[in-house]
Amino acid sequence: MKRSIIGTLAVASTLLTPIAASAQTEVHFWHAFTGRLGELVAAQVEEFNASQDDYVVVQSHKGNYSETLNAGIAAFRAQEQPHILMVFEVGTATMMAADGATRPVHEVMAQSGAEFRPDAFISAVNGYYTTTDGDMLSLPFNASTPVLWVNRNAFEAAGVDPDMDLSTWQNVGDALTALQDGGSECPLVTAWQSWIHLENFSAYHDVPFATQDNGFAGLDTELVLNGEAQVAHLTAMGEWAKEGKFIYTGRRNEGGANFRAGECALFTESSAGYAGISSEAEFDFDVRPLPYWEGVGNAPLNTIIGGASLWVMEGHEDDEYTGAGEFLSFLSSSDVQASWHQNTGYLPITAEAGDATRLSGFYEKNLGTEVAVLQMTANEPTANSKGLRLGSFDQIRGIIDEELEAIWAGDKTAQEAMDSAVERGNPLLRRFEQANR
Repeated sequence: MKRSIIGTLAVASTLLTPIAASAQTEVHFWHAFTGRLGELVAAQVEEFNASQDDYVVVQSHKGNYSETLNAGIAAFRAQEQPHILMVFEVGTATMMAADGATRPVHEVMAQSGAEFRPDAFISAVNGYYTTTDGDMLSLPFNASTPVLWVNRNAFEAAGVDPDMDLSTWQNVGDALTALQDGGSECPLVTAWQSWIHLENFSAYHDVPFATQDNGFAGLDTELVLNGEAQVAHLTAMGEWAKEGKFIYTGRRNEGGANFRAGECALFTESSAGYAGISSEAEFDFDVRPLPYWEGVGNAPLNTIIGGASLWVMEGHEDDEYTGAGEFLSFLSSSDVQASWHQNTGYLPITAEAGDATRLSGFYEKNLGTEVAVLQMTANEPTANSKGLRLGSFDQIRGIIDEELEAIWAGDKTAQEAMDSAVERGNPLLRRFEQANR
């Protein structure tokens, strides 16, 4: 697949002459990727453009996930919206409630006549972006799930066996103590603290994050993330922060730079960290399953997805929607998805892409890269573990982040912080419910 991309890039400039390009229908695609991921998206767009003469996709980076969503909303209000908008998973409820702003993907694909098989997508991904009737609203694209990254060199430098069992948080706690005793100044760092240590923690242990099946069963939902299991986990992490075993670096992926530089021994991060870690790390690393607390809930059940899906915006011409459908069909094809999965660490969104990757020997040559797939698909999701569909969730995550920071700083107990998050977050859910009745 890599050879195919390089080859098409080489001929792209000759295929897209000024005269030919002017006759093509433009499809505008806004996304949130920079760095290595941005390069890979650009290569996908170039490959699609070079593969046919009818359409040209114009890709534009619009900032981080939150900024890209806000840019799309502002553009729609100004009637300058793109055809395709990348929206992170916590924006799903917002997009579903935006009457007249989006066109469901299943309608776009039916209209375009492009090849499209909703049943080809893996259930853990498909269910997040479909209605209860099974109609796909947006196209799953970059779906990830959190895993544990291990800097083997840092373990060895501290005199700790890098092959020790790290499947449970109990064992991780022992490892953090040993790493610190061995001189490590950064035993553990994390990215996306709310997503990993509350949202996925809850799903993995089969405890609710919110009522009404985490929002899937209705808008009249309330947060319950202040339960016994969540508070116990955050209490332990607060103790590790106080003792210097867990180093807090920021709300998003600031800790990735520390881990890639070799400064930290353990890193809880998205499976999509593979793109940056594999290209930048000058040390040996492992990918392990996300740890769970033995004896808590039904752990380990399954983690939930992060990342984003692609929404088609209303307000365009029929031929442009045909082009959008052709591009989305291209992105979800087995070859493209297998290559995307192998280069990024994002999940293969179709079973065929996963099978093709396995048959190619990629998992055998790159040990640990199948961890995220197995973690997501080993067990059938429950109402607590199929994902979150909450209104105003980007703002609620901001509240959660503030409360988590109070725990790490020692300003609040985990119970006080999570009680406050519930008290502050529920009014946002009520406001969203009132606005979308």
